[in-house]
Amino acid sequence: MATDTTHPEADRVAALYRLGVLDTPADERFDRVVRLARQLFGVSTALVSLVDRDVVVHKAMAGFDEPVVPRDDSFCGTAVLSDAMLVVPDAAQDERFRDKPFVAAPGGLRFYAGQPLVAPGGYRVGTLCIADPEPRAFGADSAALLRDLAAWVEKELVIDSELERAAQVQAGLLPRSAPDVPGYEVAGACLPSRAVGGDFYDWTATDGGVVLSLVDVMGKGAGAGILAASVRAVLRGSAHGADVARSLLYAGAILHSDLSGAGVFATAFHAALDAATGDVSYADAGHGLTVVVRADGTDERLAATGLPLGVLDEAAREQRVVHLGPGDLLVTFSDGVLDLADGTLAGVPPVVEAVRGTRSAGEAVDAVLRLARGAAERPDDLTVVAVRRAG
Repeated sequence: MATDTTHPEADRVAALYRLGVLDTPADERFDRVVRLARQLFGVSTALVSLVDRDVVVHKAMAGFDEPVVPRDDSFCGTAVLSDAMLVVPDAAQDERFRDKPFVAAPGGLRFYAGQPLVAPGGYRVGTLCIADPEPRAFGADSAALLRDLAAWVEKELVIDSELERAAQVQAGLLPRSAPDVPGYEVAGACLPSRAVGGDFYDWTATDGGVVLSLVDVMGKGAGAGILAASVRAVLRGSAHGADVARSLLYAGAILHSDLSGAGVFATAFHAALDAATGDVSYADAGHGLTVVVRADGTDERLAATGLPLGVLDEAAREQRVVHLGPGDLLVTFSDGVLDLADGTLAGVPPVVEAVRGTRSAGEAVDAVLRLARGAAERPDDLTVVAVRRAG
């Protein structure tokens, strides 16, 4: 097999692996482009191929059914060795390919055109290619169209890589461990519907308990993730201990222009637990998805105390108090849980039933996550935080 003298093979393969797309499921974005290419060029086969060291992985296939082939048997393994598009008008007449299995077999391929896909750093990691059993010429206009389609694939591959890195950064902003609050358990989890989401939770241990937050920025993806990071930073910087309404008011004043200017809002549940008394002081900015499940089996939902952040620049925020007795459990969650049902508050009772009888905050969080993992589709981010007083 020939080698690329521009970049060492190990560096090229490393660049491919950094994209993080080799072992991911089929993706409609790439499936769509190969269907389009097959139709536009009137060929039997179109592929998005990723060239590993010894094999070629077909990320998307139209008119082909082998997801992985040996690199030495492929056209694409050769196509990545040059910046130029590889065009083979008749493989049966080309000494490089005429003995390859996909050419020599009855009804084998004759025509091939493959445009290298370039990853960040200039590494050629694969191709967008088309092929057909009939020999053909491939003019300049057709070549330009194939290059345009390949540029779109390159952009999507890079977006995936950037989102993966953003997801790692966002995950790193979440609490790494539960706070140590004698007599209480605290747990939380966040499942973005995409690589990056608009939900987050946070907590900070205090001398007398813990301050915790759950925020849900409207929308999904990178934009919501950027705004979520901003809300987290401002809310942390506006901490006023047990005066959670003041903290939320201060954060809302700072964030109002950014959120309203972006045309989005954020709901928030911000609370402070007094471990000695079991009192939870809370302010709720349009969230309304917090429930307390009592040790005796009863439950209550804590209503919102004000509008979401970014709707109005409010002059005041209301603070309320709910008491946690021994064995009581407080659970707050994002509206991604509601989307598992019909998107309305009818989705709250299944959450209550899921956490009722759980023996720890961690079990309660896991019970809510099981609702999401058992759903056929998870259209929105899902975040949950639980606090349980020891019984």
